Amino acid sequence: MKINFKKFNLKLLKTLPDSEKRITFSTVVTLVRIFLVPFIIIAMVTQHWGSAFWLFLVASFTDVLDGNIARWFNQRTFLGACLDPIADKILLISCFTTLAFAQSPLFSIPIWFVLLVLIKDMIVVFGSLGLFIINKHLDVAPTVLGKATTLVQICFIIWLFACYFFQWLPMKTYGFMLGLVSFFVIITFVQYVKLGLQQLKS
Repeated sequence: MKINFKKFNLKLLKTLPDSEKRITFSTVVTLVRIFLVPFIIIAMVTQHWGSAFWLFLVASFTDVLDGNIARWFNQRTFLGACLDPIADKILLISCFTTLAFAQSPLFSIPIWFVLLVLIKDMIVVFGSLGLFIINKHLDVAPTVLGKATTLVQICFIIWLFACYFFQWLPMKTYGFMLGLVSFFVIITFVQYVKLGLQQLKS
């Protein structure tokens, strides 16, 4: 979704038309994903990995559902387009951070990986905000690579939950998947930086 806000001042939230601020069913589905995060974290901390697995699976399904509902029923709004990636980041960063500090005899997420994901997302978010302030324009459409990165991270967490629940310890597979997710995070960050610089120049 590409929206030009040149006719608006910096008081964007107050000046957006009601049609862009309305709470649609697809937006409610997105909010459900955010609502489930504390319950997933509690299940992880208390070592209820089966519950964490199913709750995370439901949360991940809402990521697919909200976008499709918005397209099928023409419910695309600026509010929904902004909340969707924010909900993804809250879900993934919360899970990765908790996994990094989870008390378990199995492998855990290294701190450097959590910092990699966190720094990348913070730079993208604040970079987007800076672009809007400078250009009065904001492109909130995710790229194919960005969607693929989110999918890879979701699959990684689901796999980790399964390993914790069944007490699996496939170290080679873990090392491969950690490297794969890190690779996707890095190349996606590079892509978004390039897109940001292109928008800045334009």
